[in-house]
Amino acid sequence: MTQMTQEEIVSNTKTVLQGLEALRVEHLTLVSNLSEGTEGSKREIVRQNIENIELGLGEAQVIVVLASHLQNIEAEKQKLRTQVRRLCQENAWLRDELANTQQKLQASEQSVAQLEEEKKHLEFMASVKKYDDNQEHEENLEKSRSDPVVELFPEDESEERQNMSPTPANQFANHANAGYEIPARLRTLHNLVIQYASQGRYEVAVPLCKQALEDLEKTSGHDHPDVATMLNILALVYRDQNKYKEAANLLNDALAIREKTLGENHPAVAATLNNLAVLYGKRGKYKDAEPLCKRALEIRENVLGKNHPDVAKQLNNLALLCQNQTKYEEVEIYYQRALEIYEMKLGPDDPNVAKTKNNLASCYLKQGKYKEAEVLYKQVLTRAHEREFGTINGENKPIWQVAEEREENKLKNRENTPYGEYGGWHKAAKVDSPTVTVTLKNLGALYRRQGKYEAADTLEDCALRSKKEALDLAKQSKVAKILGVPEGIGGGGGGRQKMKDSDKDDDESVRRTPKQ
Repeated sequence: MTQMTQEEIVSNTKTVLQGLEALRVEHLTLVSNLSEGTEGSKREIVRQNIENIELGLGEAQVIVVLASHLQNIEAEKQKLRTQVRRLCQENAWLRDELANTQQKLQASEQSVAQLEEEKKHLEFMASVKKYDDNQEHEENLEKSRSDPVVELFPEDESEERQNMSPTPANQFANHANAGYEIPARLRTLHNLVIQYASQGRYEVAVPLCKQALEDLEKTSGHDHPDVATMLNILALVYRDQNKYKEAANLLNDALAIREKTLGENHPAVAATLNNLAVLYGKRGKYKDAEPLCKRALEIRENVLGKNHPDVAKQLNNLALLCQNQTKYEEVEIYYQRALEIYEMKLGPDDPNVAKTKNNLASCYLKQGKYKEAEVLYKQVLTRAHEREFGTINGENKPIWQVAEEREENKLKNRENTPYGEYGGWHKAAKVDSPTVTVTLKNLGALYRRQGKYEAADTLEDCALRSKKEALDLAKQSKVAKILGVPEGIGGGGGGRQKMKDSDKDDDESVRRTPKQ
């Protein structure tokens, strides 16, 4: 016998209930008929049947009521299950919210602890600042008034640059504040941000700078020169982190503020324009960078005069932008003018003269003007030789003459004497500046193109030795700094100074094209 469902039981019970009701009516009718003249035993049987029928009716009604009650219970059960599922979902959501809140709480506690340390440091700096003497104060003011030009591609100019630290603190300050004096109320925080940024501690520098911006905007309003200064600093921090889009937005904002508050021809405006041009150059947007660089050049010429060294630096930047667009005629004009300014204002022995000659020679190489490039390279090496070893004569020859003689005599003497015996030229290259090393490599490459392989090997070997010795000196300087040894011991000071000079080397022949 198959098991019946609840619905079937209820349906059958209702059918039986109707049948029992009809049967009861028939028995009642039968009882009334028997009462008129029937035997007593029959009437008793009928009455018992009526009682049984009524009992069955009562049980059937109980079953129907129970079935209705069970339906209500089942509905309530389903409702409770739905509520349980909803509560489980809410519980899971609350667990996630609790976990996120705990993470935020931990981050906030760490931030509070860090801010407490920064607060203590600031309080210490403030207490020390009260005792600064007037002379140091005047020197800081003088530095803040300076108006240097940012080199266009300092990170991409030499292989050594890839292993160096982030932008030094003095470059951060000069690039951000050129032509605008930092007010006393900002100087401590400004110096602190720059110090952290120059150490590569961006996780500290960025929040400090943002907090300073927020405070400045609350007290002085958004359109204030101090706000523009902090925007410049934050932009340089972002640039060192390769966040070029964020840096460009900040520099554009700073430019608008400085133009509005300081005037369109202020040196600080030129500094911001140049920083923005540098940023676009790093991203390969040379067409966008060129008009900014030209406008910065025009401002500097009007403010500083057309023969100022900073104008020459701006010309170098503009020439590099044009060279990346193959505008070689303009490149030659800009480099030649920059070279004239450097030689006139700084003298023929200034490092910028050799660097600009290298840049101009690189432009000649790209145009296939090998003779003109060769002349410039030889001028750089000859001048370096004269500074180190004195007047040139038959016994005192520059390295390029030695290289060419070795090329001429390579068939006569297959075992040429090592070039190191000819005046120790690798030492001269190391002492002078990395620009000489670059010139050695470039002229060596030019000799190789001309098929002068012996001469090329001589210069390239010299460049490798000078590079190695310069790196060794840089390592010694770093170790001496860590151990607290004075820089003059072991030659560390000289090596570090020369490596620092390489930050400004603009030689296009060894500069890599910036990433897009």
